[in-house]
Amino acid sequence: MDKITVEGYRCFRERQSARLAPLTLLVGNNSTGKTSFLALIRALWEVAFLSESPDFQKDPYDLGTFRDIAHNRGGRGGRVRAFEAGFEYSPHAQRRRSKRKSEESLSFSARFEEVRAVPFPIKRCITQGNANLEVHLHERGQYHFRYSTPKTEGEHLFEYRFRSQDEVHLLPFDAIRFWRVEDEESIEIEASERKQIEELADSLNPVWVTPDSTIFPFASAPVRSRPRRTYDPVRPSSDPEGEYIPTYLANTSRRSPSEWNRLKTNLEEFGQSSGLFDEINIKSLGRSEGEPFQVQIRKSGSRRLKGPYKNLIDMGYGVSQALPVITELMRRDSPQIFLLQQPEVHLHPSAQAALGSLFCNIVAEGRRQLVVETHSDHLLDRVRMDVRDEKTRLKPEDVSILFFEEGELDVHIHSIRLDENGNVLDAPPSYRRFFMEETRRSIGL
Repeated sequence: MDKITVEGYRCFRERQSARLAPLTLLVGNNSTGKTSFLALIRALWEVAFLSESPDFQKDPYDLGTFRDIAHNRGGRGGRVRAFEAGFEYSPHAQRRRSKRKSEESLSFSARFEEVRAVPFPIKRCITQGNANLEVHLHERGQYHFRYSTPKTEGEHLFEYRFRSQDEVHLLPFDAIRFWRVEDEESIEIEASERKQIEELADSLNPVWVTPDSTIFPFASAPVRSRPRRTYDPVRPSSDPEGEYIPTYLANTSRRSPSEWNRLKTNLEEFGQSSGLFDEINIKSLGRSEGEPFQVQIRKSGSRRLKGPYKNLIDMGYGVSQALPVITELMRRDSPQIFLLQQPEVHLHPSAQAALGSLFCNIVAEGRRQLVVETHSDHLLDRVRMDVRDEKTRLKPEDVSILFFEEGELDVHIHSIRLDENGNVLDAPPSYRRFFMEETRRSIGL
């Protein structure tokens, strides 16, 4: 995704757009909509690529009902009756991820209205170049397809029977393939025009899928699971808190030695660069996979003398809080989009900075897009310096800083860029004041 557009959603009253990059950092005061912004990205992904009505209460986000989500400026009639959001992406910007032939950017938008107390995407639209396709839930069981190309413009009614009176489903864009040209008595559609419309309908098949990746974006919780002294094997199912990560590590070490060696090496490289740990090990307390196990950590002394392995729970909270996030990022089958909330929680400054370098390295591989909410100027400064020093293949345009500035009754998002020296460009005065105040607080002034 290259850009997010939003209007009437939560604290974002006015229509505005925010630039996304392979690495996007969200900064600003508390309660300025950063988490809501992350939730919106996931919701748009669900609507666009899965043709599903998004659940705004699914972990790690709980935004409530439509009345909680639609912008409310207060007073009688202050709540909007609908909110709109969308995104753009450019195939050439996704060239490592997509096999699409068109080089024109594609935009997707959705209008959400209240249906059974929750937001439902009543209208969805795809536009690419001079072709446009819109799907609108006209009334229960009836969807209108509106389409236009340079030579053709028309509408097609699609009847859809729901299985029960309580169900309302989205109709995928590619359902337009089932239209019958003879139904359009007043419109003559050339084969090339029909093909263009159908290709546009197919354009939202997941474009970030690779053979060794999962599809759904990963969204982390701001606080990860608490460490345990001993773990009982459970079915590894991804969760925002990383509760399953120890079992995933144990299963990988037992079932796939080569993958475990790769993952272990990468984890230890980060552990050493951050000063958190030097080695990680899985200790089985039995011979079978069903037996309990422990996660062990080793940290060398000042003279690089190897100390004993210690239980994860005895190593301080920072290691256990960082481990789920960095493991997710280093998994071979990790998704293409990560939505991370405060990954620096419980880490000391040097480890926060190392996390910034890790993000640069991950994004420079070209397969993942990270959107990170952070309160760490150490992390942000490390990203800026790594771009300046060309530590990776990451270019200034591959980083976007979104500053969330609170107004009277709403929030404005400022899209800030970097130059070749890592300096911020297009930053409002309030951005510099924000970090100056944070610096003063950190040194006790």
